[in-house]
Amino acid sequence: MEKFSKEDYLIKKVVPFKPKEVKNIDDLLKSLKYCGFQGRNLGVALDILEQMVTNPNCTTVLTLSGAMVPAGMGELISTLIDQKLIDVVVSTGANIIHDLVDVFANGGHYLGSVEVNDDDLFNNRINRIYDVFLPEENYTEAERNILNIIRELYDEKIIHTVPSQFLKDIGSKITKRCIVSVAAKRNIPIFIPAFSDSELALNLIKYSKREGYNFQFDILKDVEVFADIIKQSKLCGTFIIGGGTPRNWSQQVFPLLDQIGTIEEMGYNFSVRIHTATEYDGGLSGCTISESKTWGKYALESKHISVWCDATIAFPVLVTGLLQRIEKD
Repeated sequence: MEKFSKEDYLIKKVVPFKPKEVKNIDDLLKSLKYCGFQGRNLGVALDILEQMVTNPNCTTVLTLSGAMVPAGMGELISTLIDQKLIDVVVSTGANIIHDLVDVFANGGHYLGSVEVNDDDLFNNRINRIYDVFLPEENYTEAERNILNIIRELYDEKIIHTVPSQFLKDIGSKITKRCIVSVAAKRNIPIFIPAFSDSELALNLIKYSKREGYNFQFDILKDVEVFADIIKQSKLCGTFIIGGGTPRNWSQQVFPLLDQIGTIEEMGYNFSVRIHTATEYDGGLSGCTISESKTWGKYALESKHISVWCDATIAFPVLVTGLLQRIEKD
């Protein structure tokens, strides 16, 4: 192991945070870079994120797990898409159906509480997502509207497509602003790796039983569609919210391209990750970027940072700082 001198370690001093000098979120994050712990990581994250999204040769992949949309992050995600700051969305099905609930039920989620009788909520047909409430009738409203769009889109009962194209088709018929409609408008693909794991998939099953539809989704083809996007990109980066299937599905693309012999340089070049998982229990969502390098998922010289923080704190702070910095530039 390489040894360093004392002077090699003592290069920069901590600069105490000065709140009176902070005028906006960008200032806040710039100042935090010279502090310690996750504050510094958050400040560094903005620098890497800026490099990612402003490089015209870089394809930026946003991955979403956790209940981001119920927690109020939907417009934030729509803004990233609308501003063309991301090029691909990889999400859980839950975030997408909650997005559709919001648009069809006119903002379908309510401020709730963890200090509540869950048995009573069930009796009132109210679903709880930590401290957010979602009445079951809002799911029903979304279900009804999605079915109407499907009837308008498809003449045949047998529907053979890939999930990403299906979401684009649905989004093209939604006139109000939401993640799915903005993505369709901006031609930003949305991939749902675990497509059957959501209320959206349950709705499709109900349409099959009640309306006679036969949905034939080619989930492996969507992997190829995503791989083609990455293959054609000079540089690539990930903006990872949480972990789960969206994270690893996005990262596995480089081992795939390597195994089928269609790529020269391995791994993403940038990554900003917000999470609360730990690496030492062996869970994949706690897997470090460094560990992912061993699989070829990230380039050896990649620029990356992990911020250990609740995403409902770090995500809006980072994106607001990013928008302020880009506007100044």
